[in-house]
Amino acid sequence: MVPMETRTRQCRRRNSIVSAEMNSGGSGGTARTAGRRRVVAGVLAAVAGVCLGVGAGAVPAVAVPAPAVAAKAVVPEGLESFYSQKVEWYDCGATGGMERSAQRTGFQCAKVKVPLDYSRPDGQTIEVAMKKHLATGSVRQGSLFANPGGPGYSGVAMVENNEVQFSPDVNASFDIIGFDPRGVGDSTPITCDVLGGALPAGAAQAAMGADDPLPGSIAADAAGADPTPFPDAEGPAAGEATPDGAGFKTLIDEITKNFKQEEAQCAASTKPAGLLDHVDTISVARDLDVLRALSGDEKLNYLGFSYGTYLGAHYAELFPANTGHMVLDGTLDPSISLYERQAGAMKGLERALRTYVDWCQAGQGCPLTGGTDAGAQQVRDLFTSVDRSPLPSSDPNRPVTGSEIRMAVMYSLYGDEQSWSGLSSSLDEAINQRNGALIRQITGQTVAEVVNTAAVREAITCLDYPVDGDMAVWSARHEEIRREAPTFGGSAASADLGCQAWGHNGTRQPAPIHAKGAAPILVVGSTGDPATPYEWARSLSEQLETGHLLTREGNGHTAYGRAAACTKAVDTYLLSGELPPPGQVCRGEA
Repeated sequence: MVPMETRTRQCRRRNSIVSAEMNSGGSGGTARTAGRRRVVAGVLAAVAGVCLGVGAGAVPAVAVPAPAVAAKAVVPEGLESFYSQKVEWYDCGATGGMERSAQRTGFQCAKVKVPLDYSRPDGQTIEVAMKKHLATGSVRQGSLFANPGGPGYSGVAMVENNEVQFSPDVNASFDIIGFDPRGVGDSTPITCDVLGGALPAGAAQAAMGADDPLPGSIAADAAGADPTPFPDAEGPAAGEATPDGAGFKTLIDEITKNFKQEEAQCAASTKPAGLLDHVDTISVARDLDVLRALSGDEKLNYLGFSYGTYLGAHYAELFPANTGHMVLDGTLDPSISLYERQAGAMKGLERALRTYVDWCQAGQGCPLTGGTDAGAQQVRDLFTSVDRSPLPSSDPNRPVTGSEIRMAVMYSLYGDEQSWSGLSSSLDEAINQRNGALIRQITGQTVAEVVNTAAVREAITCLDYPVDGDMAVWSARHEEIRREAPTFGGSAASADLGCQAWGHNGTRQPAPIHAKGAAPILVVGSTGDPATPYEWARSLSEQLETGHLLTREGNGHTAYGRAAACTKAVDTYLLSGELPPPGQVCRGEA
């Protein structure tokens, strides 16, 4: 069993929305009113969101020879000053973000200027922050850019944990660069007035990365020890069915009010004022090409997780000639709508819950009884009962609510069987002892962290997708997803409604990405991924002209660092350009 403190740190890295009930300490109002608050919190999160080699001995690996001389990347017209700006790389601390260091820590930091609006390159500019861990080996292969997902998670924080995020071979060969996308953390941030104080969106998560390193290592995985999964990239969304059988229409006014209020807070505090309209993924992808050029690399080597796959795919579509070795793990399908994206994630969580219930009941000491359906219903019943009567925790002023238990379950389902053991203990304590102490250890987050992460995710997501449908459509979708994902699906249909109220909306329709002319792109999907269903990885690999699918057979979100053979296959491609054999499948425990 993974120690509770280990699971807690893993869960805290997943910077997602905890219920609005946590804002109020679980007190006040009727059960029905409190339930509606929790629904709105779920909607806020939903918008932001979510080796056994088959024939390995008979099918040779696919070799991708590198060109003798790399073609010089083209600088987009009108952007010459940004691509040629002088970059000051300075020594910075191994933790603590972008702070300068008087010592050589192995980390360097820099900030560069990019246009706020790429259609007006002569207009306002903003800053993008980069943090680089220098290659530890004697032979450097260039830079490797990495994105942990979200959207809105800090790449600066991610690279600070380079030893557990990336294999020793990757650390030895590449300068690993994490960056905070525009709107996030140490880049020019979306800032929201939360609880009377302004906090940059994503800043809390960045700080958490410095003080809360993920235990374990990929090296241990490769040695056959318990693998430490890559920290959750696309944090789970807190969906819930409408309380007391209330219809979707009864929530419209409250959802609209909350999104408008949040937008007003962010708009009032964010500088420059136009940033909320320019944090879309296309703009971030264009920033990434500027960063690539300023790093001195003609080709972009890239490892993206969850939302980071969406960013990587769009980069390849925009700059196919500039792609190097690109790996997309835990894949979002760019061709589907926002509702399909949210509904797919909620259905994935529902499948993961049922898989967990079966796993739990097959072992000892499971608090869930009576088969898969009965066990899943017991989990839902626990949510409802604790909503009505919160459980005591270590903090007498903050009892554990049903919404918090829902979040704890989702956190754990984003992991694999290692986190499931801790979930069983937590559910047992909650069900049989009416105590929420172990649940609180899983969810331990602050309100400020939660709210600001929600804001930046809403801002990015609502710009990436046009508002689709109307009240009648959303109401029908609401009922549909409640049937198909009764535990988690209640808020998925509200994403477009929330974006409509948010008011900063995109117009670009979802479409397949082909990236014609790009170098081979390795797409990695896990069959039991609760957040980015495996079929999305298969779909993207087929859309891409040079897509190549690697399958991990196992549970949990993303594959890199979970299965030694998958990790090795990814590393091999990053280091040499050699793709895994067609049809290769890795097992989660191998």
